[in-house]
Amino acid sequence: MSTDCSDRTCTEDQRPQSALHSTRLRAKRAALETSSLLGSPSTTADRAKRRRTSVFKEIGLDDDSAPASLRTLRPRQQMYHRSRADFHDGAVLNEGDRSNAEDSGHQWTYRRGTSRLAKSDSAATRPNYPSMSRLYILACILVIALPLLHNTPLVGRAGNSFLGVEGRLIKSAAQERAAIDGELVSRDNSPTDVCTRWSHQSAIVNGTIYVYGGRASTVAKQKDNTWNSNFLTLPLSKTWQISSPTLNGLPQPSGPPPVSNGYLWNSYTSLFLYGGEYSDKPITSPAPYALWEYNIGSSSWTKHDNPKTSPGNNSDGGNQPVQQAAEGAGISVPELGRGWYFGGHLDPYTTAGWQQWFPRVYLKSFIEFTFPGSTNDGIQSLSGGKTAGSDGAWRNVTQGGLQEQAGFTERADGVLVYVPGYGKEGIILGLAGGTNDTFTQMNVIDVYDVANSTWYKQATSGTTPGIRVNPCAVAASAPDGSSTNVYLYGGQNLIPAGSQEQYDDIWILTIPSFTWVKVDTNNQSVPPARAGHTCHIWDGQMIVVGGYVGQNISCDSPGIYVFDASELKWANQFTALNGGNTQNQQVAQSKNTTGLGGSYGYQVPRAVQSVIGGHGNGGATVTAPAQTATQGPLATGKPIIYTVTASNGAVVTETAGSSTNGGGSSGSSNGSGGPNIAAIVAGVIAGCLAILAGYLGFCAYVYRRQLALYKHHVAMSQRAAAGGPMEKTGFMFPRPSGGSSDQAGKFSTDQSSGPGTSAAGASGGSGYTSIPVQPPLGGNSTANSSTEDLMAGQEPSFLGVMLNPRRSLRVINRD
Repeated sequence: MSTDCSDRTCTEDQRPQSALHSTRLRAKRAALETSSLLGSPSTTADRAKRRRTSVFKEIGLDDDSAPASLRTLRPRQQMYHRSRADFHDGAVLNEGDRSNAEDSGHQWTYRRGTSRLAKSDSAATRPNYPSMSRLYILACILVIALPLLHNTPLVGRAGNSFLGVEGRLIKSAAQERAAIDGELVSRDNSPTDVCTRWSHQSAIVNGTIYVYGGRASTVAKQKDNTWNSNFLTLPLSKTWQISSPTLNGLPQPSGPPPVSNGYLWNSYTSLFLYGGEYSDKPITSPAPYALWEYNIGSSSWTKHDNPKTSPGNNSDGGNQPVQQAAEGAGISVPELGRGWYFGGHLDPYTTAGWQQWFPRVYLKSFIEFTFPGSTNDGIQSLSGGKTAGSDGAWRNVTQGGLQEQAGFTERADGVLVYVPGYGKEGIILGLAGGTNDTFTQMNVIDVYDVANSTWYKQATSGTTPGIRVNPCAVAASAPDGSSTNVYLYGGQNLIPAGSQEQYDDIWILTIPSFTWVKVDTNNQSVPPARAGHTCHIWDGQMIVVGGYVGQNISCDSPGIYVFDASELKWANQFTALNGGNTQNQQVAQSKNTTGLGGSYGYQVPRAVQSVIGGHGNGGATVTAPAQTATQGPLATGKPIIYTVTASNGAVVTETAGSSTNGGGSSGSSNGSGGPNIAAIVAGVIAGCLAILAGYLGFCAYVYRRQLALYKHHVAMSQRAAAGGPMEKTGFMFPRPSGGSSDQAGKFSTDQSSGPGTSAAGASGGSGYTSIPVQPPLGGNSTANSSTEDLMAGQEPSFLGVMLNPRRSLRVINRD
């Protein structure tokens, strides 16, 4: 008769004598002890509910319930860190450290660690397996471990495997050799035809948009297997319709992970994939973070393992591992050779080793990456003009002014925009974003001074856009640089939870007035409202790629749209413009490395002109924020101003230069502050040439008049010497009727009676009296001198007129 001794109250007399039965009892007892360490089912369920929630979760893309397998995981391994942890905070704590930390009153949140299971004080509770059972367990371990050692140096690569056929894709000989040499093996070309695409990473380099990864669906309402490593290009060198954009699928790389909500930094030659989160359907554990670089020229990917920070201005102490964040705001400034990533979050889908029930940690850190070969005075190791090595250089700006204050909150899903001028290296604006509970208003903008590594705040004016996350933004410069206009498009509102709403509106924040202007898109064919999209500007047109459009639209394919930033209208095609340099700068800015790219052909819209003054080429009359800045670059700096000329060389617009506080120069080629000596010299020379041209024209006029008078008097003198008739002048006096010669004489101006002259009125039969052309004698000395000069028998010359114009003027004025 068997006795049930599963309960721990059984006595020694009641235990069965069978060794096999004893082994089973001990195993069951050990299982019970282990289950007690996992906590009560209710506690486990509560912690499982604290798993990650996506900004796209409320509309059914994620499953609220944790997988059943997560409720029976092995005992939790824990590490602790402060709830306001930055990228690099946190340290492994043992049990004693943990109790001390809790007693100190600090707030802590769970992170992965190495805490051990508590050991039982009773040696009787330890399972004691017989020899046969140990052999059985050892055999099971070998069966499991040997396949894992296949094709390793321990087992070898040559020959047929004694474990049977290896189940994998058959590679070509070239691919096998490349894999052995450690190179990344390319896969099939990326598909270009999808139903929807969102949460991807994109960048624009030399007129080509690159799109990597993100999420995409191939059928309507698809919820699983949306993460991908698709790699696409969209050239902007030719015109295309939005219904058939010229998308090209590049080979899917075998190295970079399929992530979404990261960022794709870009230099002029490479792309750099930072951050992003891994799939949650199916659940995919993230790998340790590494930066992936794509060289555009060689079409190859390179992995940069174990990136660490460097000490510098307002940064941490350096030598800290860079972690992988997601849903932050990124920006590339290739003219400075740097990229930035602001905020975001860490959770089990971004950080290797975190358990699914770990809560999400929002960030307010500001990661800076200096591209290989670029300089950065903000990093100690690069001071003095040194350049970053092949792995680049990282800096975690955590102490930049307002960033350390309570008003500077953690946030995710915002955007960054770069604006040149106002400081030695320009400024960066932080817009939109929030967390699961709070959101960032846009009536006050966070402003980052790049050169000083410091954050400031600037108030705005005008009607403010509503709170939102996941919008996109681009910046366009006026031709003369007097204003920079930031275009903010779309996004979504997560309040109230469970009924999020996507936006289709466009707002313009015009700098330096910091005034919001809402774009009127009524009576236009507006694309569906969206969030999680990206946008870029080229040839003065904003190109929108992808975006989540909700569940009411089956597919948004191809999902690429074009907005004319000058006319403020949605267009049916992208129109490639002729001209422009590789950065697509305005013509007047093309010789300045700090000129804003993508603005070629852009004109300031009339709606913006009505707010800041000026015209399409710029000439803004509002040159300071409506809410006066009290500190920072906006209080002391100005925009970089350029001189715009027409095709005929005429100056179209020219405004005052920037301040001497590092705000740039007026049309200079080096972007340095201070007066533009070359422009001043050119202006002086042009003015002198204009004066000289005017003087030469005046002398030419005087010379022609004097020459005509000289020839006229010579002809008359010749007639008088020959005794010919006198010639009438332009003034003629009527002869009185019945008058005598004496009466007629008083109408004559002839005062001489010498030979060669005739008395006035001597001729009869005519109703008019002639006025002799011979100059009078005994008149004014100046008149006599001028006449003598004219009749001196020497023809006037142009050089003589130039050297003595006053003498020539007396001649033509007295004649």
